[in-house]
Amino acid sequence: MSDPRTHSASTLAPGGTVTVVLLKSRDRQVRYPATVERDDGVHAVVRAPWAGPPVRDFGFVRFERGDVFTEHYWRDRWFSVKEVRGPDGALKGWYCDVTRPAAVTADTLTTWDLELDLWVSPDRSAVLRLDEDEFAESGLPGSDPETAGRARRALDDLERLARQGGFGALLD
Repeated sequence: MSDPRTHSASTLAPGGTVTVVLLKSRDRQVRYPATVERDDGVHAVVRAPWAGPPVRDFGFVRFERGDVFTEHYWRDRWFSVKEVRGPDGALKGWYCDVTRPAAVTADTLTTWDLELDLWVSPDRSAVLRLDEDEFAESGLPGSDPETAGRARRALDDLERLARQGGFGALLD
């Protein structure tokens, strides 16, 4: 079996279905189906309904059944950006995961969660760095300082983009 971290020449077909796999620490993973919106070979965009419990209240945002996530993944960037909309289409904000670059095959889009996250409210009045304690507890800074440094830079880049005008150009 080949290493799924190697970049594939696969380009996802718009309208097709792909399984999104988010690999997390401690051998956990999240898997869910998504519909492909577009893929240019570097930047893949998929759409999926909220795949978690019926309601998940983070305090700063509440994800619930009926929410729709338009998810942006890159094969050359260390993050993903998920635009979150409620059932009525109203923008709830952007949830950003710091991850290794995405690996894509014909039917799977895989990323490796590096524990750091960023939440951006619709009006960008709240830009919140999340899970820095989980990142420290993951052991990554000690076991793989190069990857940990890339993860921290990715979080800094996301925060800078959010504060300096949002994700418009990035997500186009």
